[in-house]
Parts: sequence; C-alpha cells; structure tokens
Amino acid sequence: MRVVRWPRAQTTILAALTLVVLGAAVWFVTAATNSPRDSARAAAAPSADPADPPMLYATVGAAPAGPPRPAGFLGLSFEYSALEAYTGANPDALDPVFVQLLRNLAPGDGEPIVLRIGGNSTDATWWPLAGTATPGGVHYALTPAWLAETRALVTALPTRLIMGVNLAAGRPQVAAAEARAFLRGIGSPYVSAFEVGNEPDVYGVFPWYAGPDGPVYARGGRYDLSAFIGQLDRWQAVLPGLPVAGPALAELPWLRGLSTLLRSDPRLRVVTVHRYALQGCVTNSRSPAYPSIANLLSDRSSRGLAAAIAPYVALAHQNGAQFRVDELNSAALAGCLDRTGVSNTFASALWMLDTLFNLASVGVDGVNVHSLPGAAYELFSVRRTPAGWDAAVHPDYYGMLMFAQAFPPGARLLPVHAPATPVKVWASTGPDGHTRVTLINKDSRPHRVELQLP
Repeated sequence: MRVVRWPRAQTTILAALTLVVLGAAVWFVTAATNSPRDSARAAAAPSADPADPPMLYATVGAAPAGPPRPAGFLGLSFEYSALEAYTGANPDALDPVFVQLLRNLAPGDGEPIVLRIGGNSTDATWWPLAGTATPGGVHYALTPAWLAETRALVTALPTRLIMGVNLAAGRPQVAAAEARAFLRGIGSPYVSAFEVGNEPDVYGVFPWYAGPDGPVYARGGRYDLSAFIGQLDRWQAVLPGLPVAGPALAELPWLRGLSTLLRSDPRLRVVTVHRYALQGCVTNSRSPAYPSIANLLSDRSSRGLAAAIAPYVALAHQNGAQFRVDELNSAALAGCLDRTGVSNTFASALWMLDTLFNLASVGVDGVNVHSLPGAAYELFSVRRTPAGWDAAVHPDYYGMLMFAQAFPPGARLLPVHAPATPVKVWASTGPDGHTRVTLINKDSRPHRVELQLP
C-alpha cells in the first residue's frame, strides 16, 4: 500500500492537479495517518479553521473499472461558417497556431483528432445546385476555397471528420450534393460519417428562419422520432456509402426510441447528442440551469450530465453503434453571446475536466467540445497580425488539455473510493505502466488529500 499526500493549497483559488505516480512511494507532507473512522469523519466535516483545511482520504483500487480510452475520444466541434476564422483563408498558409492547439489535444503517436463540422450552421449551409433556388433558411454557401482550407487542415495532422448535411431544407438532393462535394474536395479517407441535420427534435420549437409573414419552422409541431426515421431513410438512399451519425439531439426524450432508430437504420453507426450544463439566457437565478459558477460546479452539471445518458450509451453499444456527445460546452448560448463571468472563468476549466472524466466513466466513445468565435465558452481566439498568427487560450481548453494528459489513449480508469466532497478524484492506469491521479478542487477553500494507492 502506498500513501500519497497532497498538501493543502497555499491559496484559496479553485485548483486541479494531476499526479503521475512512478515510484513506490511519494510523500508530499509528513502528517499522522488517522484511523479509518477518523478519516471518514475528517473528510465529511469541514474544518472550522481556514488555516487548517479539511482532509480528504481517498483509496485507489488496483483493478481497472472500464475499457481502454479509445483514440479520438477528445475532439472539437465547429460551425461551417466559423471554421475559416481559425484556419485562415489561405490553404497554402494555414494558421499554424490553430494546428498546434489541435495537436496538443491528441498527444499520442498518430492519434487522430475528431472534428465535427456542423451545429446550427448544418441546416443553414448548402453546396449550390445549378437551377435550384437557395432554400429559405440557408445563408451560407460552401465553396471550393472552403473545401481547400479544410483539406489543408486535415492533411496537416491526423484528423477524422463528422460532417453535418442539411435536413431542414427537406430536400435529400441538397444533402447529397454537400456530401459529394466533401468527398471530392476534402477526400473520403478523412470523412468518417455524415451527420443528418442538427437537433431535429426541436425543429418544431425554434424557427428555422424569419420569413416575410413571420417565423418559418423546419417541421411542424408534431414532428417526432418516427417522422425523422422515415426521412433519414430517404436521405441515406442518396448519400454516399459512408456511415451515418445522428440524430444530433438537443434534448434526450427521443432517445427512448433509440432501439427502434438503430434497428431501422443499419448505417447509423454513431449515435450523437448535444449536452450543455447550463442555459445562457436563463434569468431566474433559482433555476439549476441559471449560468452561475455554483451551478456549473455542481455535481448535477458534471456527474448528472453523464448519468442522464449512461443507459443510452449502453444501449448503443448493445446494438453495435458508438455513442458520441458531439457538441458539448458549459452553457448553451441561445443568442446570449455576451453573457460572461461563468464560461470564461477558470471554473469552466474545472467543470470541463470533471465532465470529461464522468463521460468517459459511463462509456461514451467520444466528445466534441463546441467552439464559436466570440462566445463566452470559446476554446481559443486566434488572429493574424503583421508578425504572424497568435492566439489567446481560454479556460475550457485548459480543462481539455489536462484531460488529454491525465487520461491518454489506451488508459483505463481505476476505481476510487472517496466521500462526496467538492474535491473530485480520478485515477487511471496507462499503457506505459504509470498510474495517474487527478485531483479537482471545486471548492473556494483549500483541501488536503491523502491517497492510498495499490
């Protein structure tokens, strides 16, 4: 048995730490070890003296508690209309800072990074068709230049793409034209799946576009999963023969019919959903979805987010499909691009780190964190100056980066026994034989941690 002690933090800021345990024992402080009964009492009861932080006792088990982390688990999501803001407009002079920021998240030798291109812009984008009028809700046209920029990106580092194709327009030929353009202009080796539509479960809730006579909806209010399945069959009939991803859900109720969906559509190999911990435009401070640091760091926003989809992850696997959260971030914007003070704080880095571990623990096959220029949750902002490209890196990215280092491809989670406190403990064993322990302090107070390792 090895004992590792993490000394109390010297400041009261929120913090995260990953330890890589190499030797037989690592000692950070010298202190007496309490009995198990005293340990549980100390972990559960807060210290009254701020100079004497509470002690957490955690035990790491020896037997791995899950499958190896797949390569490509960690990915990003970008809008069609926003990708050029990161890559630059010249495929022969791709933004090298952006490329390196992506490469940092896939540190394994040859590990691909999975990019999902879509989001709201999926149903607002098309490849122009001769003799066909632009669909009403479409305002972004793909071009050969866009394809060249994207091809330059995917050839600069190992990349696999999930490409959204238009469903809202109601014309299968629009999606087919997009898909053919992607294979022709980017290359079929780089495209792993076509994602049909974006959040069709709310097509009848949120307008697709504003028409001269009022809002126009992509589908009527009775549009449901069975109607989606029928349309998915029509779209698959004209799409090139690659796997299909979907249904790219905004909410979870449609997942109750996941077995039916998977039986109906054998090409659907990647089940996709979108998850946000909070809602950016909520103004009721008593709502658990209200954008506050306290709500973001609550267990509901990390463990609860993962637990809600866990049964469907297992169901997808039973049917031979992957399950991917291909749009994730702290707070859904719903137009509130200027709400700051939560998603752009260090608290979001802690939320991101803990949430990624929670999603991995329920068997999710991959996660794509959404980044949008100007949003409070943007991972990084890049710009070109006379001296070259530079970037400002934002908190969510640091949470992703730490996860990539703390839980590399091929690593397996180890069981951790610890009381419920604001300090979260995650442990893994890697192919390199190292045990990595990640400590996440979501509290504003410092804590001391004593780990028992196998």
